[in-house]
Amino acid sequence: QVQLVESGGGLVQPGGSLRLSCAASRSIFIVYNMSWHRQAPGKQRELVAEINNSGNTNYAVSAKGRFTISRDNAKNTVYLQMNSLKPDDTAVYYCKAVKPGYVYWGQGTQVTVSS
Repeated sequence: QVQLVESGGGLVQPGGSLRLSCAASRSIFIVYNMSWHRQAPGKQRELVAEINNSGNTNYAVSAKGRFTISRDNAKNTVYLQMNSLKPDDTAVYYCKAVKPGYVYWGQGTQVTVSS
């Protein structure tokens, strides 16, 4: 089993920045495709950004140009740098790890964007 632990959430002002981290327990982290998802109150969980094991990335339209997903395989960690944050970015952010036949979710970290 892979354990994922998110960190870095918190309260920020509109226009501010946060850097989320997701640390995985496995040393074979490199084989996983990683992604960030978020769920706002009363809304469905949605994909924010993803990065595969080749380093290719994909972003939701709402995130593109503001957010950057990256990974450090040596540290078994994936990051989400969030800039120019908006109140609509307020949500619980979840880390996800996938390889064929396996899906793992973290517990989430709260991001609140408010003045």
